[in-house]
Amino acid sequence: MEADYNTQRPHIILKEYGRNVQKLVEYIRNIPSKEKRTELAFTLIELIKQLTPTIKDQPENPQRVWDDLYIIADFDLDINGPYEKPSREILFKKPLKVEYPQSQVRFKHYGKNIEKLVKEALKKEDEQEREDAIIYLGKLMKTFYGNWNKETIDDSVILKDIQDMSGGALKMTIEKVREDNLFEKLYKERKKGSGGGNERNERNDRNDRKAGGQRHGGGGGGHKHFGKGGHKGNNFKRRRDQ
Repeated sequence: MEADYNTQRPHIILKEYGRNVQKLVEYIRNIPSKEKRTELAFTLIELIKQLTPTIKDQPENPQRVWDDLYIIADFDLDINGPYEKPSREILFKKPLKVEYPQSQVRFKHYGKNIEKLVKEALKKEDEQEREDAIIYLGKLMKTFYGNWNKETIDDSVILKDIQDMSGGALKMTIEKVREDNLFEKLYKERKKGSGGGNERNERNDRNDRKAGGQRHGGGGGGHKHFGKGGHKGNNFKRRRDQ
């Protein structure tokens, strides 16, 4: 008996459908009667929908299955299908290259959106609204700069950059900014070792207090006794001071 290896078989055109579907397509293609080919093609399409869960879950594009049927048949399938046979050239045509936006960013450490916000701030006619916009811009720019360079930037530099991006229309005195710390970062970075470590320490303290309470009579007895003693000690200290 001669062995049959996959390496000796024809190449699978669409692997998601498997070799058996490809054999059925080859069988349908060689049937002499066009009516019979069409009938079996419709039956095969329904079989493919049952065997392929991804197609069954996405029924909004039924033409795709028919296109795949033509692809498996190497575009050599003469049937009366519900859709026109796709063109080989169009199907394998490379997609158009998507051009990447080449907009020039003056201050890369702030980002493109800061320049857009500056343009929006220039539309403000009310002086108070403009001042609020400058303060918000300063906070954002200080935060973004710190994230980019991992260091602080002087408020005077931020003010100068805002004036440059706005063409000198957005102005504020550096004295006012420094006096009220208007350009404080929107959020502060956590110090290393904080966060989870503090939570663990608090949890350990609670467990220690609970264990101490159980040693002094169970439950919260230890806490109650510690609380009474604490109040008496405070009263004693007040009497002694008097």
